[in-house]
Amino acid sequence: MAKIKDNLIIQLVLAVIVGLGLGLVASENIIGIIMTIKHILGQFIFFCVPLIIIGFITPSITGLKSNASKMLGSALIIAYISSVGAALFATISGYLIIPKLNIISNPEGLRALPELVFQLNIPQIMPVMSALVLSIVMGLTIIWTNSKTLENIFNEFNNVMMVTVKKMVIPVLPLFIATTFAGLAYEGGITKQFPVFISVILIVIVGHFIWMALLYAVGGAMSKENPMEVIKHYGPAYLTAVGTMSSAATLPVALDCARKSKVLDREVVDFTIPICSTIHLCGSVLTETFFVMTVSQVLYGTLPSLSNMLVFIILLGVFAIGAPGVPGGTVMASLGLITGVLGFDQSGVALMLTIFALQDSFGTACNIVGDGAIAMMLTGLYKKEKVKA
Repeated sequence: MAKIKDNLIIQLVLAVIVGLGLGLVASENIIGIIMTIKHILGQFIFFCVPLIIIGFITPSITGLKSNASKMLGSALIIAYISSVGAALFATISGYLIIPKLNIISNPEGLRALPELVFQLNIPQIMPVMSALVLSIVMGLTIIWTNSKTLENIFNEFNNVMMVTVKKMVIPVLPLFIATTFAGLAYEGGITKQFPVFISVILIVIVGHFIWMALLYAVGGAMSKENPMEVIKHYGPAYLTAVGTMSSAATLPVALDCARKSKVLDREVVDFTIPICSTIHLCGSVLTETFFVMTVSQVLYGTLPSLSNMLVFIILLGVFAIGAPGVPGGTVMASLGLITGVLGFDQSGVALMLTIFALQDSFGTACNIVGDGAIAMMLTGLYKKEKVKA
């Protein structure tokens, strides 16, 4: 029973159900109170976004200098290219597929939401893009100046923000999402779109397998080995990731699976699998990219512009490397991009968080299995150097 209570997916599903039920039966006065609660919770979540960016991006940059080996640099570049490539693949697929899903964005005939009972605004300490630039500038200058004091301060701040996410932001998400769906149900439009969201989730899972196949094809070409000699061992890791929705919890199983492969170098595996469980989030990035396009079409009646999507993709690859290791960590870390670059409001963020969480386990599984392909690539790159040494 405790596991069910602590499972974020179950909490969010219940929040959606309760929110829809309330929205369909609540009176105008009750909806006014619900929307007030939603506004306050949304203000708190958005207030935390710049702090989350600083707390995770800066330490992720400063952490590179202590392990600045050639292999780590290669792993970072490959992981970033994989994430950005997955996002581009999702973007192209979104422009081709989403217009054919018969998504109806029709504001006519919807009930207007009542005014808030009272309005409590909590301004962010800085704009999202300012937080991102500050994080990058501080991370790089701390490395260049070898400032141990600032490095320790930002590492402590990282710990503080991790606790903030786990103990404050994530616990209020179900209530925020319930109030959001109550408002959407009261307006009368969201209930017609559920078949679309089910279709989108299935499309994204198919996209995961296509991207994994591409990664292993590249890995096989670089290592000149048969990718099936790695893939055939990864079944337990995939199922563990689906069941736990956690890269950290899956790491021991993923290591065991990769070590069973005869074509992967053991030292490369012991380095690549742990580091990539943190920096390689191709499945989550692919999912988030396709979902933001879908939510934009559902709520705002149009797909994001190509220029906005390109900016979103380039920055999302950076955010993914520093994303917190919690369920939905990728989308949580990139809330600033969703609001700042794509212009989503509170309803868009809540809907995005919900449908992302419903498939997060499959995105995590794609991340984990994709790490085996990167191990193949690094084996191909460094096997000859190791033999010479």
